Amino acid sequence: MSKDVLGTALKAYYFNKNTKDKLLTNSSISEEDELPLDYLLREYKDMPIIEQKALNLAKGKTLDIGCGAGSHALYLQNKNLNVTAIDISEGAIEVATDRGLKNAKVANIYNFNSDEKFDTILVLMNGTGICGKLNNLAPFLIHLATYLTPNGQILIDSSDIIYMYEDENGDHWIDATKDYYGEVQFWMNYKEEQSETFDWLYVDYNTLQRCAVYNNLNCELVVEGDHYDYLARITKA
Repeated sequence: MSKDVLGTALKAYYFNKNTKDKLLTNSSISEEDELPLDYLLREYKDMPIIEQKALNLAKGKTLDIGCGAGSHALYLQNKNLNVTAIDISEGAIEVATDRGLKNAKVANIYNFNSDEKFDTILVLMNGTGICGKLNNLAPFLIHLATYLTPNGQILIDSSDIIYMYEDENGDHWIDATKDYYGEVQFWMNYKEEQSETFDWLYVDYNTLQRCAVYNNLNCELVVEGDHYDYLARITKA
Protein backbone atom coordinates (compact mmCIF):
# COMPACT_ATOMS: atom_id res chain seq x y z
CA MET A 1 0.00 0.00 0.00
CA SER A 2 1.50 3.33 -1.03
CA LYS A 3 -0.77 5.23 1.37
CA ASP A 4 -0.13 4.28 4.97
CA VAL A 5 -3.74 4.67 6.06
CA LEU A 6 -3.36 2.15 8.86
CA GLY A 7 -0.26 3.87 10.17
CA THR A 8 -1.90 7.29 10.04
CA ALA A 9 -4.88 6.03 12.02
CA LEU A 10 -2.71 4.23 14.58
CA LYS A 11 -0.53 7.27 15.17
CA ALA A 12 -3.55 9.56 15.60
CA TYR A 13 -5.08 7.14 18.08
CA TYR A 14 -1.88 6.40 20.01
CA PHE A 15 0.01 9.69 20.02
CA ASN A 16 -2.83 12.24 19.74
CA LYS A 17 -5.45 10.28 21.70
CA ASN A 18 -7.79 10.70 18.74
CA THR A 19 -10.53 8.22 19.55
CA LYS A 20 -13.26 9.97 17.56
CA ASP A 21 -12.25 9.19 13.97
CA LYS A 22 -12.63 5.57 12.89
CA LEU A 23 -10.61 3.24 10.68
CA LEU A 24 -13.03 1.66 8.24
CA THR A 25 -12.46 -1.48 6.20
CA ASN A 26 -14.19 -2.44 2.97
CA SER A 27 -13.97 -5.66 0.99
CA SER A 28 -15.28 -7.34 -2.10
CA ILE A 29 -17.36 -9.77 -0.02
CA SER A 30 -18.73 -7.62 2.80
CA GLU A 31 -20.08 -4.22 3.67
CA GLU A 32 -18.09 -1.46 5.32
CA ASP A 33 -16.95 -2.29 8.83
CA GLU A 34 -14.99 -0.58 11.60
CA LEU A 35 -11.61 -1.88 12.77
CA PRO A 36 -11.31 -0.76 16.41
CA LEU A 37 -7.87 0.79 16.84
CA ASP A 38 -7.67 -0.22 20.49
CA TYR A 39 -7.90 -3.84 19.31
CA LEU A 40 -4.55 -3.39 17.55
CA LEU A 41 -3.04 -2.34 20.90
CA ARG A 42 -4.54 -5.20 22.90
CA GLU A 43 -2.87 -7.18 25.66
CA TYR A 44 -2.53 -10.96 25.85
CA LYS A 45 -5.69 -11.39 27.93
CA ASP A 46 -7.75 -9.68 25.24
CA MET A 47 -6.41 -11.78 22.35
CA PRO A 48 -8.40 -14.64 20.78
CA ILE A 49 -7.41 -18.20 21.67
CA ILE A 50 -5.59 -18.70 18.36
CA GLU A 51 -3.20 -15.81 19.04
CA GLN A 52 -2.70 -16.84 22.67
CA LYS A 53 -1.86 -20.38 21.56
CA ALA A 54 0.64 -19.12 18.99
CA LEU A 55 2.36 -16.95 21.59
CA ASN A 56 2.51 -19.85 24.02
CA LEU A 57 4.17 -22.01 21.35
CA ALA A 58 6.70 -19.37 20.30
CA LYS A 59 10.26 -20.23 21.25
CA GLY A 60 13.79 -18.99 20.69
CA LYS A 61 14.67 -16.30 18.20
CA THR A 62 11.38 -15.07 16.75
CA LEU A 63 10.38 -13.13 13.63
CA ASP A 64 6.96 -11.43 13.75
CA ILE A 65 5.76 -10.67 10.23
CA GLY A 66 3.13 -7.96 9.86
CA CYS A 67 3.57 -6.94 13.48
CA GLY A 68 1.28 -3.90 13.35
CA ALA A 69 1.43 -1.95 16.61
CA GLY A 70 3.58 -4.71 18.10
CA SER A 71 1.21 -6.39 20.57
CA HIS A 72 2.38 -9.95 19.87
CA ALA A 73 6.06 -9.05 19.71
CA LEU A 74 5.90 -7.01 22.91
CA TYR A 75 4.37 -9.92 24.79
CA LEU A 76 7.18 -12.22 23.66
CA GLN A 77 9.83 -9.59 24.33
CA ASN A 78 8.52 -9.30 27.89
CA LYS A 79 8.99 -13.09 28.16
CA ASN A 80 12.68 -12.49 27.29
CA LEU A 81 12.49 -13.89 23.77
CA ASN A 82 14.71 -12.36 21.11
CA VAL A 83 12.13 -10.80 18.78
CA THR A 84 12.48 -9.10 15.41
CA ALA A 85 9.28 -7.47 14.13
CA ILE A 86 8.57 -6.17 10.63
CA ASP A 87 5.66 -4.40 8.96
CA ILE A 88 5.16 -2.45 5.75
CA SER A 89 3.46 0.38 7.69
CA GLU A 90 5.89 3.07 8.83
CA GLY A 91 3.25 4.46 11.18
CA ALA A 92 2.66 1.09 12.80
CA ILE A 93 6.40 0.59 13.37
CA GLU A 94 6.64 4.08 14.87
CA VAL A 95 3.88 3.19 17.35
CA ALA A 96 5.36 -0.25 18.10
CA THR A 97 8.76 1.31 18.80
CA ASP A 98 7.30 3.94 21.09
CA ARG A 99 5.46 1.19 22.99
CA GLY A 100 8.86 -0.32 23.78
CA LEU A 101 9.54 -2.81 21.01
CA LYS A 102 13.31 -2.94 20.69
CA ASN A 103 13.80 -4.38 17.21
CA ALA A 104 11.06 -3.22 14.85
CA LYS A 105 11.72 -2.49 11.18
CA VAL A 106 9.80 -1.22 8.17
CA ALA A 107 10.01 -4.08 5.68
CA ASN A 108 7.99 -6.75 3.96
CA ILE A 109 9.09 -10.35 4.01
CA TYR A 110 10.11 -10.26 0.36
CA ASN A 111 12.66 -7.45 0.81
CA PHE A 112 13.69 -8.34 4.36
CA ASN A 113 17.42 -8.85 4.12
CA SER A 114 18.69 -10.95 6.97
CA ASP A 115 21.25 -13.70 7.34
CA GLU A 116 19.62 -14.64 10.63
CA LYS A 117 17.68 -17.85 11.07
CA PHE A 118 14.68 -17.99 13.35
CA ASP A 119 13.29 -20.65 15.66
CA THR A 120 9.78 -19.22 15.30
CA ILE A 121 8.13 -17.20 12.56
CA LEU A 122 4.79 -15.65 13.51
CA VAL A 123 2.33 -14.69 10.78
CA LEU A 124 -0.88 -13.86 12.63
CA MET A 125 -4.18 -12.02 12.12
CA ASN A 126 -4.92 -14.04 8.99
CA GLY A 127 -1.27 -14.44 8.12
CA THR A 128 -2.05 -16.03 4.77
CA GLY A 129 -3.55 -12.72 3.73
CA ILE A 130 -0.08 -11.47 2.81
CA CYS A 131 -0.07 -13.86 -0.16
CA GLY A 132 -2.96 -12.04 -1.81
CA LYS A 133 -3.68 -14.87 -4.24
CA LEU A 134 -3.71 -18.64 -3.85
CA ASN A 135 -1.01 -19.11 -6.48
CA ASN A 136 1.33 -17.08 -4.25
CA LEU A 137 0.89 -19.40 -1.27
CA ALA A 138 3.51 -22.00 -2.21
CA PRO A 139 6.27 -19.45 -2.97
CA PHE A 140 5.38 -17.65 0.25
CA LEU A 141 5.73 -20.76 2.43
CA ILE A 142 8.93 -21.81 0.68
CA HIS A 143 10.37 -18.32 1.21
CA LEU A 144 9.46 -18.31 4.90
CA ALA A 145 11.12 -21.69 5.35
CA THR A 146 14.45 -20.23 4.20
CA TYR A 147 14.51 -18.15 7.40
CA LEU A 148 13.97 -21.17 9.69
CA THR A 149 16.51 -22.97 11.81
CA PRO A 150 16.54 -26.76 11.21
CA ASN A 151 13.98 -27.30 13.98
CA GLY A 152 12.18 -24.01 13.46
CA GLN A 153 8.44 -23.46 13.08
CA ILE A 154 6.05 -21.19 11.21
CA LEU A 155 2.90 -20.36 13.19
CA ILE A 156 0.31 -19.04 10.78
CA ASP A 157 -3.44 -18.51 11.00
CA SER A 158 -6.29 -18.12 8.55
CA SER A 159 -10.00 -18.80 8.11
CA ASP A 160 -12.21 -20.83 5.80
CA ILE A 161 -14.65 -18.19 4.56
CA ILE A 162 -16.91 -20.62 2.69
CA TYR A 163 -19.63 -19.57 5.14
CA MET A 164 -19.70 -16.14 3.47
CA TYR A 165 -21.21 -17.81 0.40
CA GLU A 166 -23.89 -19.82 2.21
CA ASP A 167 -27.58 -19.11 1.68
CA GLU A 168 -30.48 -19.74 4.05
CA ASN A 169 -30.78 -23.32 2.79
CA GLY A 170 -27.17 -24.15 3.55
CA ASP A 171 -26.13 -24.17 -0.10
CA HIS A 172 -22.96 -22.41 -1.22
CA TRP A 173 -22.94 -20.01 -4.15
CA ILE A 174 -19.45 -19.26 -5.38
CA ASP A 175 -18.49 -17.07 -8.33
CA ALA A 176 -17.26 -19.57 -10.92
CA THR A 177 -15.11 -16.89 -12.55
CA LYS A 178 -12.92 -16.64 -9.43
CA ASP A 179 -9.86 -18.86 -9.06
CA TYR A 180 -10.49 -19.48 -5.36
CA TYR A 181 -13.28 -18.28 -3.07
CA GLY A 182 -10.83 -17.12 -0.40
CA GLU A 183 -9.32 -14.43 -2.62
CA VAL A 184 -10.64 -11.06 -1.46
CA GLN A 185 -9.95 -7.42 -2.24
CA PHE A 186 -9.69 -4.94 0.64
CA TRP A 187 -9.27 -1.22 1.11
CA MET A 188 -9.24 1.08 4.16
CA ASN A 189 -10.57 4.53 4.90
CA TYR A 190 -9.49 6.93 7.61
CA LYS A 191 -11.04 10.40 7.57
CA GLU A 192 -10.64 11.60 3.96
CA GLU A 193 -7.81 9.20 3.18
CA GLN A 194 -8.33 5.92 1.32
CA SER A 195 -5.79 3.18 0.74
CA GLU A 196 -5.22 1.48 -2.55
CA THR A 197 -7.17 -1.74 -3.03
CA PHE A 198 -5.06 -4.76 -2.09
CA ASP A 199 -5.48 -8.51 -2.46
CA TRP A 200 -5.95 -10.58 0.69
CA LEU A 201 -6.11 -14.37 0.94
CA TYR A 202 -8.12 -16.57 3.28
CA VAL A 203 -7.21 -20.27 3.04
CA ASP A 204 -9.07 -23.29 4.34
CA TYR A 205 -6.83 -25.63 6.34
CA ASN A 206 -6.96 -28.57 3.91
CA THR A 207 -5.71 -26.36 1.09
CA LEU A 208 -2.93 -24.96 3.26
CA GLN A 209 -1.86 -28.44 4.33
CA ARG A 210 -1.84 -29.81 0.77
CA CYS A 211 0.22 -26.85 -0.39
CA ALA A 212 2.76 -27.31 2.41
CA VAL A 213 3.11 -31.07 1.96
CA TYR A 214 3.44 -30.76 -1.82
CA ASN A 215 6.37 -28.41 -1.19
CA ASN A 216 8.14 -30.73 1.27
CA LEU A 217 6.91 -29.04 4.43
CA ASN A 218 5.06 -30.53 7.38
CA CYS A 219 1.78 -28.92 8.39
CA GLU A 220 -0.33 -29.63 11.45
CA LEU A 221 -3.57 -28.15 12.74
CA VAL A 222 -2.87 -26.71 16.20
CA VAL A 223 -6.20 -25.24 17.27
CA GLU A 224 -9.47 -24.08 15.76
CA GLY A 225 -11.25 -20.88 16.75
CA ASP A 226 -14.92 -20.14 17.18
CA HIS A 227 -15.59 -18.95 13.65
CA TYR A 228 -13.97 -21.12 10.96
CA ASP A 229 -10.51 -19.82 11.92
CA TYR A 230 -7.50 -21.92 12.83
CA LEU A 231 -3.82 -21.91 13.75
CA ALA A 232 -1.38 -24.11 11.82
CA ARG A 233 2.21 -25.07 12.54
CA ILE A 234 4.53 -25.58 9.55
CA THR A 235 7.99 -27.11 9.82
CA LYS A 236 10.65 -28.44 7.48
CA ALA A 237 10.12 -32.06 6.44
